[in-house]
Amino acid sequence: MNRKKTVPLESTPLVIVPTYNEAENIDGIARRILDTVPEAHLLVVDDASPDGTGDLVEAMAASNDRVHLLRRAGKLGLGSAYVTGFRWGLERGYGYLIEMDADGSHPADRLPAMIQAVATAAPSEHVMLAIGSRWVRGGKVVDWPKRREFLSRGANTYARIMLGLSVHDITAGFRVYRADAIARMDLDSIDSKGYCFQIDMTLRVDALGGRIVEVPITFRDRIYGVSKMSQSIIVEAMLKVTQWGIERRLHLKRR
Repeated sequence: MNRKKTVPLESTPLVIVPTYNEAENIDGIARRILDTVPEAHLLVVDDASPDGTGDLVEAMAASNDRVHLLRRAGKLGLGSAYVTGFRWGLERGYGYLIEMDADGSHPADRLPAMIQAVATAAPSEHVMLAIGSRWVRGGKVVDWPKRREFLSRGANTYARIMLGLSVHDITAGFRVYRADAIARMDLDSIDSKGYCFQIDMTLRVDALGGRIVEVPITFRDRIYGVSKMSQSIIVEAMLKVTQWGIERRLHLKRR
């Protein structure tokens, strides 16, 4: 782990990027983040990538005090990586905690609009989360096969109806949170992965009474490397959504 001096960072965004074998992508995405949002810091949470991703980030961090690296002992999962990053950011006082993929699918040029949506909202609006959304007006995907688009749209529609939420891209992994919202969550109780982690976090923001806004993005499929998504992660998400949806309905009926 690269140690940095702790400074007051109440208004500073921290972009958290989990990595596993992203050596071909990490330099490009790091540069785009740092150039697009000059006030942002970058935290890479690397799960012992055998391709040397962590070493590349360590070299960046040695010459740029806006870049930070957390090395983990092995491949522990996306949700766990973000929770680790959240804790790190909260300990250092960052004002905004951002989720972003390393593979280039999330457009860094939309970060200012997403941060703005949270940072400039009036306190009375209770905006705690901005999602970079593929499935609202103005959003789209590029280079996806129709089958994958159908699966994503269907999963999001099912989750929205089952959970009674108005979010159109509830599985999206491009997000800006107010750090004080994350600080109010029980991070120890999070054990979800992949799509399921994003749905879980959305429900937690909703439970806090927070408003969620969706900012349209153009999502592009990765060019280099291999997707970490698997059938087991998709199945986990659908089972959890069904469980959570039933629990929410029962709770409402009891009230």
